[in-house]
Amino acid sequence: MAQAVEEWYKQMPVITRSYLTAAILTNIGCSLDIISPHNLYLNPNLVVKQYQFWRLVTNFLYFRKMDLDFMFHMFFLARYCKLLEENSFRGRTADFFYMLLFGATMLTGIVLVGGMIPHLSESFAKIIFLSNSLTFMMVYVWSKQNPFIHMSFLGLFTFTAAYLPWVLLTFSILVGASPWVDLLGMIAGHAYYFLEDVYPRMTGRRPLRTPSLIKALFADDPVVVARPNVRFAPPPVEELHQD
Repeated sequence: MAQAVEEWYKQMPVITRSYLTAAILTNIGCSLDIISPHNLYLNPNLVVKQYQFWRLVTNFLYFRKMDLDFMFHMFFLARYCKLLEENSFRGRTADFFYMLLFGATMLTGIVLVGGMIPHLSESFAKIIFLSNSLTFMMVYVWSKQNPFIHMSFLGLFTFTAAYLPWVLLTFSILVGASPWVDLLGMIAGHAYYFLEDVYPRMTGRRPLRTPSLIKALFADDPVVVARPNVRFAPPPVEELHQD
């Protein structure tokens, strides 16, 4: 069993393995009181006035208590992050990292702007960790890129992957969770999907082109496409003699 888990872990692509490892270690550290969540959550005042810039990253690593909900989100993180990196972004690690960077930046911006809107500020003030939203963004992007895959929810009913985000959002509401966290992930995911997949097909332009600096950080292995083994017949003997 331990060997199977080790093999499964080693076979994960680099971004998925790194993110999953950082998230698990962060949550274990908080559970053992080695790390305090108060030093991780997103606080704009502390970021700007006390230069605690690490909060812009650490709020994406903490998933609250290590309970069933934590295991639920770890499953989605490991599954859909891995599926995206191995399929849609195969051989494009830099582009996948840029997608996560875009999502994290947009989620942070939405929370900061929403906190300044009078009627929404109270709701956004409660969102101090965006890890669940970033995970939900990956689920949304995967569902848009694989809309016709058939799925089952807890064995109760089947649906296609295009409806997966809405099924999960409905489930969150039914169990009493705030819908804002999932909705933020859907907004960020749809923004990325539109700018990366829809808009380029409409205009021929790609606004989310990965910067060269990020590409330089990752040495992507080229995707090798197997070619058919074609053999050409030797020239006739007469042509050889004529030369």
